[in-house]
Amino acid sequence: MSKRIGAQTTALPSCPGLIGWAGIAGQKEKEGPYGAKFDWIIPDELNGEQSFEGAERAMLEQAVVLCAEKAGTRLNEIQMLLAGDLLNQIISAGFAARNLGIPFYGLYGACSTMSESLSVGGMLADGGFADRLICATCSHFCTAERQYRAPLELGNQRTPTAQWTVTGAGAVMISGSKHAPVVLTHTTCGRVVDLGITDANNMGAAMTPAAFDTLAAHFRDLGRGFADYDLVVTGDLGCLGRELLIELLREKKIDVDEGKLFDCGCEIFSERQDVHSGGSGCGCAASLLCAHLLPELAAGRLKRVLFMATGALLSPTSSMQGESVPGIAHAVAMEHRKEKGA
Repeated sequence: MSKRIGAQTTALPSCPGLIGWAGIAGQKEKEGPYGAKFDWIIPDELNGEQSFEGAERAMLEQAVVLCAEKAGTRLNEIQMLLAGDLLNQIISAGFAARNLGIPFYGLYGACSTMSESLSVGGMLADGGFADRLICATCSHFCTAERQYRAPLELGNQRTPTAQWTVTGAGAVMISGSKHAPVVLTHTTCGRVVDLGITDANNMGAAMTPAAFDTLAAHFRDLGRGFADYDLVVTGDLGCLGRELLIELLREKKIDVDEGKLFDCGCEIFSERQDVHSGGSGCGCAASLLCAHLLPELAAGRLKRVLFMATGALLSPTSSMQGESVPGIAHAVAMEHRKEKGA
């Protein structure tokens, strides 16, 4: 029997459960409004390693290990690790998987990687192909600046539309458990959307069309809207991107409840931290999902959330060649599961 609903959405009738999660962040993120909620704060940018790239890899490992511990699962019991990051050839995830020894599927969705891994992981669990798997991703301010922009030593001035790459990691364990406090119910696979934005310092504008496209598809396929969710969570559109998304929704006659539109890039830092248009990076949505959103769902303070991380599919090479910045977004519907008799 097909589990497809509409053009882009898949139902997960077994409702795979989320039984453990861990969010790790850096010192700057600690100073933000959710700083006290992270499971672990790395001591400095090097995180005990010899390079920023090593620090990012170690941070991802720490998130996976802590997630497994919180789920009461040994590493050798985890059947799959679905992970990726922003660095060339997803080296943070690849080297972390080498050290952890867990069977590994490497994914790349840029900053949408957390919702991509949860989508794929949810379908694997629903299909009976895995009963214990971890979805994870990470980013690091210093590695992203070095790869995509310029060495930190140059001290380049950032444009008003620029976003600050979050130093953070998130890991979530999916299981077939019938006693998980949070379950996955639907996934919506996004399309690559490109409206010709060429400014690599304006990620919000580049990703917004893809966020709109996926959100509209999800609502259309399921016959839902903002009223059906406590929160519609976007990954890291930032302040500018969030406003552009609201404009697009209104232009296309989709009722939007601004109070329910929660963008992790807007939320993870405070205004006094001067990060311009907000946060970005794989670790932005991933760490805030694990530190704040999943605990709220598990406690029942949130009942149903649509989690939609957003990614900009560019590279240093494509930028230097004058290519535009395509966007991608994937959506995952999550619900609080009330225990029978509770």
